[in-house]
Amino acid sequence: MENTPPGTVFPLKNTRDLDVGINNTHKYTTNPNSHVHVLTQNGSEGRKYPELVLDKALDREEQAEFGLTLMAVNGRASPRTGTALVLVETLDINGNVLECVQPLYQRQRHRHLGTNAQVTYSLLPPPNPHLPLASLISISTENGHLVALRSLDYEALQGFEFLVGATDRGSPELSSEALLQVLVLDANDNSPFMLYPLQNGSAPCTELVPWAAEPGYLVTKVVAVDGDSGQNAWLSYQLLKATEPRLFRVWAHNGEVRTARLLSERDAAKHRLVVLVKNNSEPPRSATATLHVPLVDDFSQSYLPLPEAALAQVQGDLLTVYLVMALALVWSLFLSQCSCSWRCGSVGGAGWPRWVTARCPRTPFQASGGHEPHQDPIPEVPI
Repeated sequence: MENTPPGTVFPLKNTRDLDVGINNTHKYTTNPNSHVHVLTQNGSEGRKYPELVLDKALDREEQAEFGLTLMAVNGRASPRTGTALVLVETLDINGNVLECVQPLYQRQRHRHLGTNAQVTYSLLPPPNPHLPLASLISISTENGHLVALRSLDYEALQGFEFLVGATDRGSPELSSEALLQVLVLDANDNSPFMLYPLQNGSAPCTELVPWAAEPGYLVTKVVAVDGDSGQNAWLSYQLLKATEPRLFRVWAHNGEVRTARLLSERDAAKHRLVVLVKNNSEPPRSATATLHVPLVDDFSQSYLPLPEAALAQVQGDLLTVYLVMALALVWSLFLSQCSCSWRCGSVGGAGWPRWVTARCPRTPFQASGGHEPHQDPIPEVPI
């Protein structure tokens, strides 16, 4: 980088020499350069390796890159050499202050006066006939100010060109035109979208893991996309919540969910993982995916519902039972009330309602020809 101070050392890889002892590589040299020089250092097992030492600060505006020819020399009596090209690129930093090319800027004006100097601005047909310019840009006919009529979406339109015309009011009228280019910058207006598992409120995503799974066992892979462009669309994954956080880990760049260690009997049989996906903008936008991971002996065993699903099912079954019991209770009370009304009618006397004329139906005992204890006859009460 441009701000790297002189004296900074950059280690390089050593050569591969099959000879040993004095016939092995013993020094490195390079062609003359005002910015760096090479040093030969002692490495492990008596091998030599080169180091580049910065002698002079670098300036990308003066020289963006330069090449060096690195030479390795072996042997003493009859040395052999090998060369390699080293390319040094200078990274730019914001080290220059803005400066104006000229001390004074003046706005261009029409050279005529009066009505001849009055200019009217207008939009001309764009070079692209399919561009809906009238719905994107408007221009003030008096001062030429351009105004966007709606928000521009980088994912739909990265840029466009159009012509602006200026006409005076002289006689004859004189006009000129200019081509304007509009570049749309991307904004972080899209959140990551989950492709797998889908978070649409349907059945939860369930991934079975055998108890015998080794560390690094691939449980599943969370897949997401971002509608933005550039670095705003770079996604990273991390484990946000877990029943046992140290049992699983998520790869940051590809969304793979893997086991971090061997499973033991002390581990819970069912786990719930929440994976966070966020993009690389500031501030970032994010989304989450929920995974249910039960531990099974093998993939052939019958899978029972997870605690959350089982609890919801039990609650639904209990509600049904309560409704049936309430209905049965109401029906029993209704039948009891009806039976009580018939019994009261068999006693007779002043308590019998005057608006009823009926006799108690024959009981099953009487219908079968049997005899019941003596009862007073039921009076007929006309309506």
